[in-house]
Amino acid sequence: MPAPVIDLNADVGERPGPEGIAADAAIIAGVSSVSVACGFHAGDAATMRAVCAEAVLRHKHIGAHVSYMDREGFGRRDLDVDAPTLREQIVQQISALRIQAGLEHGRVAYVKPHGALYNRAAVDRVYADVVVAAIEAVDRHLRLLAPPNSEMLRAAVANGIEGVTEGFADRAYRRDGTLVPRSEPGAVLSDPDAVIAHAEQLAATARFRSLCLHSDTPGAPELAIRIRDRLIGAGFEIRPFA
Repeated sequence: MPAPVIDLNADVGERPGPEGIAADAAIIAGVSSVSVACGFHAGDAATMRAVCAEAVLRHKHIGAHVSYMDREGFGRRDLDVDAPTLREQIVQQISALRIQAGLEHGRVAYVKPHGALYNRAAVDRVYADVVVAAIEAVDRHLRLLAPPNSEMLRAAVANGIEGVTEGFADRAYRRDGTLVPRSEPGAVLSDPDAVIAHAEQLAATARFRSLCLHSDTPGAPELAIRIRDRLIGAGFEIRPFA
């Protein structure tokens, strides 16, 4: 019987400069896919290119981590943006990353909304349709990374876009399967052993094709390696979904 397959992804490109890129390189070593900030909540062209170069060197798949235009709030503030404007903003972000990845002989394989946009589009069909429309405008072969049972996945299916279910190794969940909001105590898991155990539990449910580790989680580079090794030890094959 073949081993179950799961992807490990990390959000990268959110810290500029040599130190930030070096930290991202250490995280990239432990995962199979990287979701790269495209400049609207964090990142810039130079950072995008640098992390794409590292991803290509290590044979990791690249995704566009798109956001509201909200650098001040790190993309974690829910904004009301009209559909045409939001669609164009997402198109701009995907296109910008495709240019930087292409300069390093890489390609963008998927799209993952960031922060407040991710949470909004998960439950709001209008915003979910905008995300999918932006993907279609650039390349309908791009996958969409989203929570299980979300409006984003339903919108993807309705428009012939492949949706991929994602769980969060370093975030707590409610009993109904939704994330505990960051505004509530215990929403972010900080104990490394708890994060690793949680990752294995999520993988074992078979609800998720990809697990995310945030790059700003303390000790993220070491955690990425430990999660990878724990899952391999539990019989999983780590492989990009895209």
